[in-house]
Amino acid sequence: MRDHIRRNMPLLPMRIVTTLTELTPRQIRYYEQQQLIHPARTSGNQRLFSFNDVERLLEIKALIEKGVNTAGVKEVLVKSQQVLIAKQEVEKVKKELSEKELRKMLKQQLTHPLRPGQTLLNQGEMTRFFRH
Repeated sequence: MRDHIRRNMPLLPMRIVTTLTELTPRQIRYYEQQQLIHPARTSGNQRLFSFNDVERLLEIKALIEKGVNTAGVKEVLVKSQQVLIAKQEVEKVKKELSEKELRKMLKQQLTHPLRPGQTLLNQGEMTRFFRH
């Protein structure tokens, strides 16, 4: 999570971003006008870009160089965002499933011990820990 926060921190001024991306300030302002990027602004109205903004600009540049127009770039960026969200949801479901499986295994071990000498807990005692 910390990495996500760091990558979204607006730190880089236009001069640095133009050097990193090899785009002109005019091109960057145009992409902002087309709502392809959304840099933060200082109190003096100076644009500040995050590392994610720089990555997005490089993505836009690569698509433009391949001959994709601005509308196509928007479409590609929207689709890639949707794919990213879907992947995050899948990971969340996997994590929830693994926690459910862990609870099931724990319940099974507590109610049906595998080693001799272990005592079985009364099912009534387990109801406070496991809900169905």
